[in-house]
Amino acid sequence: MSADDIRHAKEHWPFYWISRVNARYVQALERRLKPLGIDVPNWRVLISLYEEDYLSISEIAELSTMRLNTTTKVVQRMILDGLVTTRIRPTDGRVTEACLTEKGDRLRALALAEAKAIHDLSFADIDPEERVALNRTLARVFGQLSKL
Repeated sequence: MSADDIRHAKEHWPFYWISRVNARYVQALERRLKPLGIDVPNWRVLISLYEEDYLSISEIAELSTMRLNTTTKVVQRMILDGLVTTRIRPTDGRVTEACLTEKGDRLRALALAEAKAIHDLSFADIDPEERVALNRTLARVFGQLSKL
């Protein structure tokens, strides 16, 4: 196989595009979040806690796609910054849960506005039906990969 064949083949490899899109998204997000004083790991914790008042550290790790030890360190930093608080889960004393503080929720709202701006620009010329189909397809691929 020639170098041209390999180059052409990678453009038909979905994981090539998924990786490139994710890398470009993270770069754009980093630029938008830096003026707010947060980084992408902080963003991932903030947005994980968007729909739930309390989540365990392992639940945040799962939602944020970060390793558990990384998530623990990020949450500890965020506690020191006054962005989250923790408690012991009322139904299971072995589980530590995190919750956004008012300061964390305000920062989450600012960061979410930046992420939404990136989203809107990224999908400006994509039909809503195509976006729905893309999300549906990626969710199915995720499900298949979860079986491995």
